[in-house]
Amino acid sequence: MKKIILLAVILISLKSYSQQQADLNSFNRERNRITRNGMITLAGWSAANLIYSGIATGQTHGTNLYFHQMNVMWGGINLGLAALGYLGIKNKDGMTLGQSLKQQSGVEKTYIFNLGLDAAYIASGFYLKERSRNPSVKNPQKYKGYGESIILQGAGLMLLDGVMFTIHNFHGKKIYKLMEKTQVGFTGNGLGVIVKL
Repeated sequence: MKKIILLAVILISLKSYSQQQADLNSFNRERNRITRNGMITLAGWSAANLIYSGIATGQTHGTNLYFHQMNVMWGGINLGLAALGYLGIKNKDGMTLGQSLKQQSGVEKTYIFNLGLDAAYIASGFYLKERSRNPSVKNPQKYKGYGESIILQGAGLMLLDGVMFTIHNFHGKKIYKLMEKTQVGFTGNGLGVIVKL
């Protein structure tokens, strides 16, 4: 009788573990899908900058010329970053709960860091724009055009990074529900794992 009970407990534990692993795999795939969509959005923003400002660069002068020149530069860099980000996403089934938590935390921290960078871009754009008013500046139109472009690009990236952080943060809360099903603790004889069914 003890062998039958032990076998039943083992089978139930294996089923519960395989269900938890399937839930973790689904959670990780969804996080990667969200990130891929963000990289596609960044690539679209980049392509729009490259195409529109690429055409406008040949048709404008003064401040507008420099504005579009900077947009083309940002578009190229952002398109490269979007491509690297998209290609770097790999679905890895079989990650542990700890690995999944670490990955989720890393993604959220990246977007928080990016929001800080975006604020710095906007501030530097306002600095260039303000600097263009200084009479000692040799080419004020360049400073103003570059500054306005950097403000626009920083604001666009801030919007994207803010939305991506919010979506990832909301998605990340699902992992805590998975954690509630598993408890690890010390028993009188050693370490114990409890999986709620």
